[in-house]
Amino acid sequence: MDNGEMSRDAAAWVENTIRDFIADSPRNTMEDGTDEAAWDDVLVGFASGADPIWQQYKEYIGAFHWTPWEVFNQHCPKETAAADELTVISWVLPQRKLVREANRRSRKYPAEQWARIRVYGEAFNVALRQHVVQRLGDAGHMAIPPMLVPNWAIVKSERFSYASSWSERHAAHAAGLGTFGLCDGLITQKGKALRAGSVIARISLDPTPRPYADHRAYCLFFANGTCGKCIDRCPARAITEAGHDKEKCRQHLGRSREYVAKTYQFEGYGCGLCQVGVPCEATIPVKSAREALERGELPPPPPPLA
Repeated sequence: MDNGEMSRDAAAWVENTIRDFIADSPRNTMEDGTDEAAWDDVLVGFASGADPIWQQYKEYIGAFHWTPWEVFNQHCPKETAAADELTVISWVLPQRKLVREANRRSRKYPAEQWARIRVYGEAFNVALRQHVVQRLGDAGHMAIPPMLVPNWAIVKSERFSYASSWSERHAAHAAGLGTFGLCDGLITQKGKALRAGSVIARISLDPTPRPYADHRAYCLFFANGTCGKCIDRCPARAITEAGHDKEKCRQHLGRSREYVAKTYQFEGYGCGLCQVGVPCEATIPVKSAREALERGELPPPPPPLA
C-alpha cells in the first residue's frame, strides 16, 4: 500500500469515527424529553498544518491567532512535530431541518430547538472533539482540540472588535468546507446553519482541496451584489452592507439569555436568525459555485507573484 492509499484509508477511518459517534452516542440529544437527536449529518475536511493559509490568518486576524504548529507544540511538548507532520481535522454539523424550520419562524429571539442546540448540541460537539482525540491517541496519533485547551481566549481586536486564538469556522474554510458570507457565517454545501469543530493531529492525511479561490465565493452579496437577506433577518441590526457588527450581535446574545430562561425554562442563549430564512440556509446559493462543486471542479491557481 503506497502513502496515498494509507492516507485515504486513514481519512476514511477518521470520518467514520466521527459519523459513528454521531450515530451512536447518547450525548447526541436535544435534552427535550424526546428521542430527537441534536445532529444527523456531518461534513469532514482536512488541512495540512503547513498550509500557508494559517500564516495568512495570523497576519490578517492578529498575532494572537494560532497556527496548528503553535498550538500543538504548546500543549504536546513531549510529542513535538513539524508543521508538515500535522493535519487539522475539521467538521461541520449542519442544523437539522426541524431546527431550521423552527428558527425560521422566529423574529427576535431563538426558537427553543435552536437554543437547545446552542447549549446541548454544542455540548455534544465538545464530546465529539474529545472522542476524536481519544480515538486518534489510541491509534498512536497524538491530537489536541484547540478550542478546549486552557489558554484558548477571546481577544480584543482593533480590526474585528474581538477575535479568538482559534476559529472553528476558519479551520473549516482552510479544510475546503466553505466560504464566508456577509454576516460572517460559513456557507457550506449544506448551508450556513451549522456548528463546527476541529482537532489537530500528528497524522498524515491528504488535504481536502479548497474548491474556491475567494473566501466569499459562496455568498450572493459578494458574488454578484444581490441578496442581503441576512440584513433583514437580524433583530439586532448588527448586519449591514458594510458587514457584521460583532458588538451589537454579542449584546443581543446576552439579552437572549433572559428570554430563554423565562420562556423555555432552561439556561441557554442563542439567535441564529441570520442563518435561516435566507438563500444560503441549507445550500450554496451561488449557482455557478454550487454546480462547479458538484462537478468536482477546482478553481485555477492564483497567478505567480511578480
